[in-house]
Amino acid sequence: MHHVVLFPGVAAVRISKRPGAAAESPRRVEILRVIAAAGLPFDVPEPLTAVARFGDRAAVAVSWIGGEPLPEGIGDPAAFGLLLETLREVEISPELEAVLHERCRHADGLGWAEVLNEIVPRLPTRWRDTVRQRLDTLLALEEVPPRLVHGDLGGSNIHFGQNGKLTGVLDWDMAILSDPAIDAALVATWHGWDVLRAATDEDTRRRAWAWNDAVGVGHLHAVFGGRALSNVDGSVVAWLEEYR
Repeated sequence: MHHVVLFPGVAAVRISKRPGAAAESPRRVEILRVIAAAGLPFDVPEPLTAVARFGDRAAVAVSWIGGEPLPEGIGDPAAFGLLLETLREVEISPELEAVLHERCRHADGLGWAEVLNEIVPRLPTRWRDTVRQRLDTLLALEEVPPRLVHGDLGGSNIHFGQNGKLTGVLDWDMAILSDPAIDAALVATWHGWDVLRAATDEDTRRRAWAWNDAVGVGHLHAVFGGRALSNVDGSVVAWLEEYR
């Protein structure tokens, strides 16, 4: 959604590519302000400037986050266990609740079930019953108190120092208040289910598996970003064919 101009050690300037991202920039900047004030034990990008609008684009400078991401399939369970626990324990202040999406009990609160019900009839016949069953399992998960969920936890968004210590977490655009097992599933899909197995408890792993099992938790981006999952049903089919 953005071009990013890097000033190493100083700042990163995010420049929206599309009008929709430009319109969302003030809210996303406010999310960063509130999360930065939550006292997390690692760095998050803090806004350094106001949002500048030019035409149908917007730009903002945020603080530099040091460290480097880990390669796919690599991760220290202790570090990820601490990260997931930290996010789960963040106090949901009125300010945080105000800037994030509404609390959601189930995936259908995010439009997940609705969109999947649209996409299921277009899936290859061999996948339809399986995906419906997996969706039923997801929607049958018992209610848990909504917590701070990053929504894109993996890959280049988690930075570590040379000593292996977690230094910072980037890109909070997808943050919501929901089931913390969503973040656990995102960690597992990038860093490995073995890492998650050693990092957290059995119930969280069970819920994480359910979130990922239907069509891949990574496709939650489409819902979190307000786009219909039907727009990416081709990638859903590709995911099903490759992984399931």
